Parts: sequence; C-alpha cells; structure tokens
Amino acid sequence: MKSMLSTAPALDVDEILAGIRAWIEIESPTDVPEAMARMAARVQQDYEAIGARVERIPGRDGFGDHLLAVDDRHCPPQAAAGPGVLVLSHIDTVHAIGTLAGPLPFRIDGDRAYGPGAEDMKGGTYLALAALRQIHREGLRTHLPVRHLMVSDEEMGSGTSREHIEREARRAKFVLVTEPARSGGKIVTARKGIAQFTVTAHGVAAHAGVEHHLGRSAIHEIAHQVLALEAMTDYSRELTVSVGLVRGGTRSNVVPDRASVEVDVRMPNPEIGEEIVRRIRGLQPRVPGVTLSIEGGINRPGYEKTPGIAALYEHARALAADIGFDLVDLKTGGGSDGNFTAAIAPTLDGLGVDGDGGHTLEERLYISSIVPRTRLLMGLMQTLR
Repeated sequence: MKSMLSTAPALDVDEILAGIRAWIEIESPTDVPEAMARMAARVQQDYEAIGARVERIPGRDGFGDHLLAVDDRHCPPQAAAGPGVLVLSHIDTVHAIGTLAGPLPFRIDGDRAYGPGAEDMKGGTYLALAALRQIHREGLRTHLPVRHLMVSDEEMGSGTSREHIEREARRAKFVLVTEPARSGGKIVTARKGIAQFTVTAHGVAAHAGVEHHLGRSAIHEIAHQVLALEAMTDYSRELTVSVGLVRGGTRSNVVPDRASVEVDVRMPNPEIGEEIVRRIRGLQPRVPGVTLSIEGGINRPGYEKTPGIAALYEHARALAADIGFDLVDLKTGGGSDGNFTAAIAPTLDGLGVDGDGGHTLEERLYISSIVPRTRLLMGLMQTLR
C-alpha cells in the first residue's frame, strides 16, 4: 500500500480547481428546479467525459434530479455487479440565485477560493470525480466498483433522495461522504441525529380589554411549553432541545388564539432519539381551555462510531499518513446523508475539502487541501476490498 500511494503521479491542482469553479458558477439552490437541472446536466457531462456511466434519477415534489455515476472499469469483472464503494455527495446549495453575481463571487485570495457551495459541497463532490479521473488516467486498479450518488435535496433534508441513498448503501461495502472536513481537516466518524417539531397551542380569542376573562391565551400556553422543551436538554447525554422560532398572536389588544414554536433536537443515537420523541409528543397543555398539536419527528437518525466505522477510519488514517498528513476524526452535531448510511454500511464522513464559512457569504475552500484530500479518496477507492 505504501509504495502504491507514494509513487502516485502528481495531481494537477489547477485543473481540479478549474473544475470546482465551473460547478460553483452554476448556482444551484435546492428549491429552484431549473437551476438544479443545469447543475445536474453539467455534472453528468463531466462524469461522462471521463468514461463513467451516469444514471439520472428523476426528481419529484419540486426537487431536482439525482445522479448516480458508476465506474467499474478498474475492478475485477466478477466484482463489477457486486457490493462496492459508495461515494455520497450533494449538488444543491443554500445560496439563492444572484449570490454569485452579488455578495459572493468566485474569487481566489491566497489559499482561499470563495464562492457559493465552494466548501459545502461542490468542492468535495468534484474531488471524487477528480480521484476517479486520475485512477483511470494512470491505469490503476480497484478491488471494488465505485458508485457516486449525488443528490439534489440534502440542504432541505433529503426527503426525496433518502430512498435512493439507503438503496445504494445496501449494495455497498463502504460509504465515503464528501461533506467538508471539520476543524482543520478532521473527518467525521459519528454524527448526532436530528429531529424537528412544530408545537402549536390552540386557545380562544377575546378582546384583551373588554372580555379578557373569556380568552384562553395560546401564547401563555406556549410559554409553558418553551420552558418544558428547553428543560429537556441534557449535555451529559449529548442531547439538546432548542426552541428556535416562536410565532403567535395577531394584535396586542387581542387574547391570542394561536401560537407555535419550531424545535430543533439533536441526539447521539437512535435509542435516545426514540425517547425524546416520546417525551415531546407527550407534552400536555397547562392552561385550561387550550389544546396542543404536535407535528414532526426524526429526519436524520444519529449514528455512533461502530467497530466497522472505527476499522475504516484506521485504514484511512494509515493512507493519510502515507500521503503525509495526520487524519483526525471527531463526532459532530451537524447532520448529513451519512446519518442514513452508517447503520447500513461502515461510513466515513467529512472527506471533502477543508474550508470555512459554509452557508455564509464568506464560504471558501482551502486550495492546499485539494491534492491531499483527492489522494486520500484515490487511496480509499484503490485499497478498500
């Protein structure tokens, strides 16, 4: 393994950065289907140009198409149709159309390349293509077929792509997620799960001055529920419950008949997830005459560092050491599509570019991370078996 990686020819960082730039300059917010169509067409074109087969999976419910690029040219023929390496990425971004022409144009400043989606995650998605392109150029071999699933709705919860993610994970031996690196190049071996709820109080409206006694304040009720929800946070169990949005009332002189809160929950594993879901769904009203309705649930299950994930991480760490850098792992509170795959196949996440400022108008990738991260993906594609 050492000699194979250490003799790998140099990658062309300018070529890879140019490819990333081309993708960045096709704005692709999740909720603009025509923009997602342009992005998918370019990604399909670039993958077909390196000889991969691309299946375009039609989108639905107003979301764009998903892409599955398959490259089984470098593995033994008998392995081509079997379990493989699944690379998992997304091609949608959070930035609105016009961001590129306005506050966040593509630009290079020293080691930083700025642009919408540079870090999260057009940079990391393109690295996988660059790794496969280099493997093909150099006539290198893999033990397993490589399949790259790129979804169009990750930034809005992966509601239309989850079935495809789980299907591809079931026919994979390993999953490599090209979400951006964390905290200076760290990769992710565990993630918290995510649940979201809307809790709504239904009261009785009344004139606040004339018939206050006839009203049943939904805001009064929702205040009790905010305190109850926030009290469920337990840092010792890595559980957080956060009320992030409060709505209610119509005018100051009307007893409000409706109020609601939106709640974000992060939990370390499915067991705690099931417990907190029961607790939130079991909330009871405190103000007489007011009722509650509760909607929502878990949209990304939590996953922990299983023995299979630990072994995959140690394999990646050895590859990184051979390349010349120390690969450190961590657990993060943020979710990704890796949350769906970790219980199905050993999953490494955060294998994309290193960068900062994701989802902001300062989003950037570090150019110096491009070559070592691409070589790490190449090494994993070549050596996993």
